[in-house]
Amino acid sequence: MMALHRFSRATLPATPWKNGGGTTQEIACWPAGAGLSDFGWRVSIATIAAAGPFSVFAGVDRSITLLDGEGVRLHSRDGRIDHRLDVPHRPFAFPGDAEIDCTLQGGASSDFNVMTRRGQWRAEVQVLDGAAEIAPASHGVLLALRGDWRLDGEGQVCREGEGLYLTEAPHAWQTVPTSPDARLAVVRILPADPRP
Repeated sequence: MMALHRFSRATLPATPWKNGGGTTQEIACWPAGAGLSDFGWRVSIATIAAAGPFSVFAGVDRSITLLDGEGVRLHSRDGRIDHRLDVPHRPFAFPGDAEIDCTLQGGASSDFNVMTRRGQWRAEVQVLDGAAEIAPASHGVLLALRGDWRLDGEGQVCREGEGLYLTEAPHAWQTVPTSPDARLAVVRILPADPRP
């Protein structure tokens, strides 16, 4: 039985950051009920309302995608990362170990975050703008960023702002947008490559 869970961005509870710089809406984490120190993977939406440092997650790989707003500039203290996250729907990957400061490019913005525990899981994050076949993955998340999407050629529809996630249930998807400007975030979460 496939463990498939639907969610809506509008009804996800928002948790304030400890530093007061924003809020986070958790979509899913694995194992279920895991905290920030022991998750295998975690997917969330964050609203960044003030400049400040990003939390450091040692041993975690991250991907961040601007959803709306004017975006932020991410710059690490060692100078290795200096990235303007100001183009919507373009994922940017970086190590969670990096000490990163965030500067607003304007007002508040929101972003889509994917974190995977290095050595356990890896994530493939992409944003689709047309019909596609998505290869199976044991865990994953789909989120309709713009427009509505039909899934698997059935009557199953993912409306804008809605999505679904699956756990321990390998599943391939066929996705078809219902409008030309539609966008769909797709996260495939796979076991980490075994070390040689």
